Amino acid sequence: MSTTNPHVFAASRNEGEPQLAGVHDPALYLMNDWQMARYVSLLLCRVQQRLESRMMVNTGNWGLTSDLRNQAGSQAGHPVGDSGAYAVAREAEVLAMTEALKLQDTIPEVAASSLTGIIAKLEMIVGADRDIGDPTDFPWPHIASVLRDLKAVAGELPPYRPDRASTRADAARYWQDACKLVRALADEDALLNATTYKSR
Repeated sequence: MSTTNPHVFAASRNEGEPQLAGVHDPALYLMNDWQMARYVSLLLCRVQQRLESRMMVNTGNWGLTSDLRNQAGSQAGHPVGDSGAYAVAREAEVLAMTEALKLQDTIPEVAASSLTGIIAKLEMIVGADRDIGDPTDFPWPHIASVLRDLKAVAGELPPYRPDRASTRADAARYWQDACKLVRALADEDALLNATTYKSR
């Protein structure tokens, strides 16, 4: 699989700070990491959708993309096309979303030390991308109501503004991990096919 990153990726990471200056609350750091993982997963989802669209448009027309495919194949040691890049993008998105879910799961273990930290924890709970069944069932409307009340008393959190360098670095990390995974699966399939062919 191609180990080259889409143009939106870079190789450096600047650690993101919670966006409330002067507030040092573990819940805000957790929310910052959670928002970044979700944002990167959405970015990777868009990359995946773009590749999916290209695959649908370019079905069977390998001449248009052969130079890119050969370049990526020579770098990765495997012949790849849009389908290979699509598989990597899909896995990278899954890795980023898995990271967001892991961070969500740590919410009960992190103690907020301010009202803004409590608001941050509730924002993560209300904004979670899990299948919660019917969002009108208890306790979801009640939690959203508590969150609204807290915001009325303590104020809104500032809007999330992802740091471009951190976003690129995180996306590149998930992309590289996905390349390794897809490459390992392709190698495993090739070995299995070779073993099956020899046993005939």
